[in-house]
Amino acid sequence: MKNHVLPLILTLTMSPAVLTAQPEFVPNWAKSAIWYQIFPERFFNGDRSNEPTLDYISLAWPFDSKSAWQIHPWTSDWYELQPYEKRNKQGLQHNLLRRRYGGDLQGIIDKLDYLQGLGVTAIYLNPVFMAPSHHKYDGMMYHHIDPFLGPDPRADIKKINQEVPDDPASWVWTEADKLALKLIAEVHQRGMKIIFDGVFNHMGINSFAFQDVKKNQENSRFKDWFTVTSWDDPAKGTRFQYEGWFGVAELPELREDENGIVQGPKDYIFASTRRWMDPNENGNGNDGIDGWRLDVAFCVKHPFWKEWRKLVRELNPEAYITAEIIDPVPVLQPYLQGDEFDAVMNYNFAFISSDFFIARKNRITVTEFDRRLKELREAFPGGVSLVQQNLFGSHDANRIGSAIVNRDLGRYGDWGDYFNRSKSTNPEYQTRKPTPEEYKVQKLFAIFQMTYPGAPMIYYGDETGMWGANDPDCRKPMIWEEFDYDPEAVLPDSTLRKTPDKVGFNRDLFSHYQLLFKIRKETQALNLGSFETLLTDDKQQVFAFRREYNGQQAVVILNASEKPAQANLKLKGAWKDVLNAKPFTPGSLEKPVQIKPLWALILVQ
Repeated sequence: MKNHVLPLILTLTMSPAVLTAQPEFVPNWAKSAIWYQIFPERFFNGDRSNEPTLDYISLAWPFDSKSAWQIHPWTSDWYELQPYEKRNKQGLQHNLLRRRYGGDLQGIIDKLDYLQGLGVTAIYLNPVFMAPSHHKYDGMMYHHIDPFLGPDPRADIKKINQEVPDDPASWVWTEADKLALKLIAEVHQRGMKIIFDGVFNHMGINSFAFQDVKKNQENSRFKDWFTVTSWDDPAKGTRFQYEGWFGVAELPELREDENGIVQGPKDYIFASTRRWMDPNENGNGNDGIDGWRLDVAFCVKHPFWKEWRKLVRELNPEAYITAEIIDPVPVLQPYLQGDEFDAVMNYNFAFISSDFFIARKNRITVTEFDRRLKELREAFPGGVSLVQQNLFGSHDANRIGSAIVNRDLGRYGDWGDYFNRSKSTNPEYQTRKPTPEEYKVQKLFAIFQMTYPGAPMIYYGDETGMWGANDPDCRKPMIWEEFDYDPEAVLPDSTLRKTPDKVGFNRDLFSHYQLLFKIRKETQALNLGSFETLLTDDKQQVFAFRREYNGQQAVVILNASEKPAQANLKLKGAWKDVLNAKPFTPGSLEKPVQIKPLWALILVQ
């Protein structure tokens, strides 16, 4: 999703579990994936020679080509306007959207060793196709990587301008495209997977097709690509108008009929899909991306996705398809029957988890937590529950640390209301750094996330202790250990904090995630195993469950309270608590086990 857009107001409700005997249709590797979401512009600047220009970035909202501009200092205070920004007198929100920090593909390549050392096995990239915004959901085209993410933007733009953009026979490989292929190869060499963000519901106003329609009106060969409601016609007194995504003029929607996206843009999308999944056109599939995340997938009709999935699986039978659909289970079910998507970004998992781990005043009981998880877990056929992207935050939500700081501001599951409440423009929202006790809550959630059925996904920087309100504050530049950062001394209203918040790499939190990733990778039961609830203790707020696969058992015991607790599970045999590096001899777990406040045990037999 994008900036300056009011999201749908959605309420989380659950239907009775729907189970079918349908065989598995999801790629097997995705069950063991540990996902890491990267927002490319804010991850790492690996090439100082390719920085975007004012002419380019002013093609995007807020379309300001007159104010002073420069690449923003990576380590600066987020809410502090830099001298160049103060000169335009436009205020914080205007300037936040103009900022570019210079993150690029080389930066991702440079940090692959970091990701591998952390334990990541799969990467989801927010859009990398050519687009002038910092988020790149306003695509100019789908068949080229943004030139300013590559090593030679000016040469790439010249090459692109010589193409016939809707004729794949004329397409060339730019330097940015080649660097993307290098990134894919580097990821694969490390035994990791990578998927791209497909924004196929709409294009940006700077896209080749829309610009041609705007210029040539009814004489454009792309006139049927968009839903034009009126043309420029002085005789009739009409002007050019069209439908944008949820009314946003900068995002003209691709036209649909009863079968979904119409033939012209459909052919272009299919050709672009082939390009990135089989770049060498050898039918191999191993040299391209491993799948797709689909933006606002609910805005495109089902027949289109059914046909598109066939193409994707022909190109790579093990390709993974996940979608952004922030809806209740009954809405999700038609998409997850084996003929469209394998998974969704599992916000319902996040909503349920928030109501238990984070909420304080309106916290649900362990019994209710378990019940709602069961309904969600059993709602889909074909192995879907094991490949759902179990997340908390993303580029469209406040970070988990800040959600904990603002734990009683509203319910995460009330998406539309919470989306706006969790912005820094809300005077009630606290933008401070989480305390050590609040980071303990994040740690506990991470333990659950890494041991529960489904593929865990973290948003870049959560492992380093980053915090931030909703869009755009959740898109701060990544905190790297080798950098010295200015403290956050300025508030969103430009006044000063009483005590500046120190910004830096949280080594303790990083080590926690690193250990959890290692435990998950080494314990097959946590990736592929069955699920059985063992204990729901509402009084002590203790939740215990068992995962089992091929005779291997793992038992997880969570204490979500701020007091010590005990659990009496009477487990027989010898076990090891791999989270706390503590062995249990035979018979020792037949007595109550002690659990520290906001902590857990991960027992492997």
